[in-house]
Amino acid sequence: MQAFSFETLERENLGETVYSRVAEALIKGRFAPDARLTIRDLAQSLGTSVTPVRDAILRLIQDEALVQKSAREVRVPVITLRRYREIRQIRLKLEGLAAREAALKAAAKDVEHLRGLIALNERAIADKNWTEGLALNQTFHFALADIADMVVLRGILNRLWLQMGPLIAESYHEGGRAMIENHYAVLAAVEKQDADAAERAIVADITEGGKVILERLISRHDVKAGAA
Repeated sequence: MQAFSFETLERENLGETVYSRVAEALIKGRFAPDARLTIRDLAQSLGTSVTPVRDAILRLIQDEALVQKSAREVRVPVITLRRYREIRQIRLKLEGLAAREAALKAAAKDVEHLRGLIALNERAIADKNWTEGLALNQTFHFALADIADMVVLRGILNRLWLQMGPLIAESYHEGGRAMIENHYAVLAAVEKQDADAAERAIVADITEGGKVILERLISRHDVKAGAA
């Protein structure tokens, strides 16, 4: 994975901005599982003092998006097989609900927005721009909650994707067409205002797109069990 750096921030609302920027980087998979993050490096990349970065790191630890290994060591967590299955089960229910509500509430502009995201994602995949493809995949999923106008659900999904982003990024390019194919079915269902079909399509997307992630985690689990 290529090294990632932030754009320098303006001074207003610095603490919240730092948190948002680091959280977005995690959600979009800019940091790999088990990556070591240092407050000093992040502060330098963001062009800030260490204080707002330290505060953001503490909030992200509370969000379970980062783990503190020692007083000076903070890392992106390595999600276990059991935890992944639990998060996936929750996502199936919550994102299924978001898709249902999006289908019932979507205006023509919302349908076109989803269509545009799929087109951009197709271009990114064709160009093998996995970073951009991954970001567009996440944007598509969050767009459903936004169209559904479910603010609380959106916040819960944000916290789940904080944990899932690095893991999805690790496997995205291996997933191939499975990572986008069901987005067309979601789009069609939303356009027809078919809530049941929209829910089925997003469930299929999470399930089929997650197979490569599940296989990777099972393999790691078996290796670890064999070494024990």
